[in-house]
Amino acid sequence: MAEQNPVIVGLNGVEVPVRRLHKKGQAAGYRTYEVHQRERVGESTHKVKPIQLISSDFARDPYPILEVLRENYPCYRNWLSNDYWVTRYDDVTSLIQDEANFETRPKRWYYGREAYGRDLFGELPVLEAHAARIDANARRLAEKVVGDFASRGHGNLATEFAARYALELLIAVLDLPAEDAGEFAERFWRMQSGYLWDPVAEQAGLKAMDELAAYLFPLLEARRKDPGDDLISAVACLDLPDGPATPQDLVVTLLERDHETLHGALANYWFLLLTHPDQLHRVNQERRLVKLGYLETLRHSTPVLTARRFTRHEVERFGKLLPEGALVMCSAAAANRDPRVFADPDTFIVDRRDICHREARGQFRADGLATGVTPGLGRPSIHPALPEDRPRSLYAITRDTAVTACNALLDMLSDIKLATESQPILQSRRVGEMHACWDLPVTFQKN
Repeated sequence: MAEQNPVIVGLNGVEVPVRRLHKKGQAAGYRTYEVHQRERVGESTHKVKPIQLISSDFARDPYPILEVLRENYPCYRNWLSNDYWVTRYDDVTSLIQDEANFETRPKRWYYGREAYGRDLFGELPVLEAHAARIDANARRLAEKVVGDFASRGHGNLATEFAARYALELLIAVLDLPAEDAGEFAERFWRMQSGYLWDPVAEQAGLKAMDELAAYLFPLLEARRKDPGDDLISAVACLDLPDGPATPQDLVVTLLERDHETLHGALANYWFLLLTHPDQLHRVNQERRLVKLGYLETLRHSTPVLTARRFTRHEVERFGKLLPEGALVMCSAAAANRDPRVFADPDTFIVDRRDICHREARGQFRADGLATGVTPGLGRPSIHPALPEDRPRSLYAITRDTAVTACNALLDMLSDIKLATESQPILQSRRVGEMHACWDLPVTFQKN
């Protein structure tokens, strides 16, 4: 009988066979990724330590560390969180487009609630209701939000404009009662904030999901009987092969919906404009640059820093063999400042010439000018710019909504400046949270 390899038990209780060594001291039978996993950080990646990727410096400004990774370790094994960081533009876009070898797992998977409900956002009636309600309310809500602080001569564009506008628009899409807006917003934000790594936030998010399901149940039933043109009515009236929509389905549909891009992009856009007065002057002088400046914001200071992808099976890539189920952090922040693709990538230029470029793996979007990698909005649309049988993509709707809101702000206010002694910054408040401007006090003149 062949001799069995000895077994050791790891701290997590998993039994691991110890392989025999050849006479020359070489390990017998190790795969490429196993050798890679046995490397030590100081031996192969001495310019970066894994702890830096969860440091306060990274939360404030991730770009210097990401530049080191991109230029020295384009596929970096992070021992601390057991994942791989990919940072070059061509590599990141290839992984985002490669559905045969990689997958994006839904937020409910992180919560451990894959069977909680169905994500119905891809259903055509839901897409149409979402697009129609946004188009009908975008300008009106922007004027309302700005009007509420315009008479004061000062305000906070991060909280009173960007954050509030994104939530007001969601409430309008759902057509919720005005008196429920505050409580709904608190639960929605708690649900969106809890799906990653923080166990306290996770428990709060799980509780928020159940609270939202209980709140939405009577609304869903009422609109099933008397539907309107809102998203809840569209979900309620779906004819689904596996049964009618439930409140849990609606909660999951809201959970999986991107909310960070509009909120974060508006806050970051105005942070960049106000800290680059020459670019703000150009936008004021030529309004067509509002749209181009938004696209440049997503490239220069994307609020969603990474796209999380998992290997469907063992994959050979970047000279390594990635094991099945490996978490690959596709760094949009690093890719969007890759000098191989963008000239002078660290500079914010509202009419950047190379923002619209052709890229073989599909990042050139069919529904508008190309921009950098934008993980919150998913993969590029496969549909033409003006599809005949469906609404514009989420990418195009978010872009148009942000441009509408910014134009309303510029129409209603003038001479917008940072408040005296104000020193706004971009930062992530927690590891994994969006990288945004959370405090942007300004002064202005009302038009």
